[in-house]
Amino acid sequence: MGTTTELKQGIREHLGQFSLHVLLVFATGLTIGSERTVVPVLGEDVLGVESFLVIGSFVASFGFVKALLNLYAGKWGEEYGRKPVLILGWATALPLPVILIVAPSWGWITVGNILLGINQALTWSMAINAKIDLAGPDQRGLAVGIDEAFGYSGVAVGAWITGVIAGQWSLRPEPFYFLAVVVVLAFLISIFLITETVQYAQAEGDDDHHDANLPFREVLKRATYGDRTLFAAAQAGHIENFVDTLFWIAVPLYLTSQGLGIAAVGVVVGVHSAMYFLQIATGGLADRIGRRPPVIWGMFLAGAGVLGMVFVDGYLPWAALAAASGLGMALLYPNLMTVPSDAAHPTWRSAGMGVYRMWRDSGYGVGAISIGLSMQFVNAEAAFYMTAILMFISGAIVYVWMEETHPDFGTHEPPSPATETPTRAVSED
Repeated sequence: MGTTTELKQGIREHLGQFSLHVLLVFATGLTIGSERTVVPVLGEDVLGVESFLVIGSFVASFGFVKALLNLYAGKWGEEYGRKPVLILGWATALPLPVILIVAPSWGWITVGNILLGINQALTWSMAINAKIDLAGPDQRGLAVGIDEAFGYSGVAVGAWITGVIAGQWSLRPEPFYFLAVVVVLAFLISIFLITETVQYAQAEGDDDHHDANLPFREVLKRATYGDRTLFAAAQAGHIENFVDTLFWIAVPLYLTSQGLGIAAVGVVVGVHSAMYFLQIATGGLADRIGRRPPVIWGMFLAGAGVLGMVFVDGYLPWAALAAASGLGMALLYPNLMTVPSDAAHPTWRSAGMGVYRMWRDSGYGVGAISIGLSMQFVNAEAAFYMTAILMFISGAIVYVWMEETHPDFGTHEPPSPATETPTRAVSED
């Protein structure tokens, strides 16, 4: 592999570039967070949308587009490098603030969220892969934890800031001026300050490894159903995004229907997302104790927090249970993502993580439809019950089927590739 094997990895060794990618993933979180508090209420109060299912359509469009682009973002990141895909992701977000400001109907919002889905898939996928490239295998959990912590802290800050702006002025256009500044700055940073990192993944790879150079279709098969541990991770990732979707659609509408003001709703939604900052600790924790325990604890805690919100009344109890649910998500979120990262060879790790992220983020789309149907034909509380029950069932599947993948003391052994699998590079398929 020539001199590429001499490339050094480690967060400290690449602190400048690593920090820039942390800043960019924070901006990615701000972008999606800017919609969390304001847009569902905008649909109901300004655009006159009465159907919860229609309101959920903007999250469904986001989820399905992001899921599909996640699948290919990892593959493109291997073929073309991380930086070009990152720049493309931020370019697609440039029209979004304008659409949200001028949209005359809900259909425009749904179209705007297609762009948001592309943005989130490409920018977040490349941000996390770049961090893993730079950090190396010994700090992989910490790198993922930092990525998700700052990304979802951005979601929290974006939800809080736009809620405050909407409370002080109006639901639009003022909150989306803030969004416009974030998107433009992130786009410029990606072009002028970010450097390529794919060479570190290439240097980390070992051409003699039996799993190296899997074709893309084999990666898709293995990361979906060909490996029981990876299937357990994929289904858990799919279901846990119901919780995120619930806080995007149902929680703002439910809390406003209970008499809570828009600024206070922004705090409750923001508190939930703010707990994701603890992923810095939970990702590092998994480097020491393994991925499996935090994932199991997190699935049941997040489900319990969601369930508890329908049994209490009042700003502080809602905020406390939102925080408990967020803590559960902080435990499970980075460590589910580290499972395919552990199990994949560096030469197809980005593609393998893309498959996981596809199944995870399709949970936005399926969750939005399911939550919208529950709210439309039963009541808002039904969406909370459904989400909690699914989290408990999914957590049980993880408990029974997921093996430990930590490279030092894991029990998971990936299956050998099929004998007919050609050993050509992922980019050649």
